[in-house]
Amino acid sequence: MSASSLDLTFAALADPTRRAILSMLLEDDMAVTDVAEPFEMSLAAISKHLAILAHAGLIAQEKRGRVKWCKLEPDALRAASVWMQGFGQFEPIHLDEFEAFLARELDGADTQGG
Repeated sequence: MSASSLDLTFAALADPTRRAILSMLLEDDMAVTDVAEPFEMSLAAISKHLAILAHAGLIAQEKRGRVKWCKLEPDALRAASVWMQGFGQFEPIHLDEFEAFLARELDGADTQGG
């Protein structure tokens, strides 16, 4: 995934309304009017959010008859997830355990050295 694709993904995810929309679409495909229903904003504002999500490749939109439907793109977040997992490759440091380890090592050095 290119840096610009990651930028688009993270920019789209930065907005809480768009994250809520993605969560809704996890359940099933939805008509745009159904997506808009729980939000206290205009249909035009929701449409802008949907356009940003579509531009980032996170959702797809299609017309079925007179109704525009939205669906989550199943692999859309895979590249972003792989990128983020790169930061999780290190074990978290438990400071209490690390402090105890250092104390044991320093004690051992003191008794061995002198």
